[in-house]
Amino acid sequence: MPADPARLDAAKGWLNKAVEDLRAGSHLLVAEPPLSGPAAFHAQQAAEKSMKALLTWRDVPFRKVHDLGELGRQCAAIDPTLEAVCRRAEGLTVFAWAFRYPGEVEVPLDEAEDALAIARDVYDAVLALVPALES
Repeated sequence: MPADPARLDAAKGWLNKAVEDLRAGSHLLVAEPPLSGPAAFHAQQAAEKSMKALLTWRDVPFRKVHDLGELGRQCAAIDPTLEAVCRRAEGLTVFAWAFRYPGEVEVPLDEAEDALAIARDVYDAVLALVPALES
């Protein structure tokens, strides 16, 4: 069955934003000094947008949430091979809001690096399932 062009465009839009978040997070880690908290935020955003790309592609409605556990369960229901990477990404949910306000504890550099690696894995896993989404 041919892809619905509107859904394909919408899914590509989500993935393009995910790539921007991955790039932003990577740049923030090489800043002097590194900005690990904002990098971790972008990691969460990249994983979230990658998941939403798959859900959009498959025409699965999703709530306006930052909860990667909820989104990951929806993605794993579409394709069980995503379960492991989505479970790993659940821990990134906290970066959607924590560490972004005064008085919060900073994110260690290695934790931000790990967060970006997980986000990249989510992105790559989605892309592997739906090569038509490659931009």
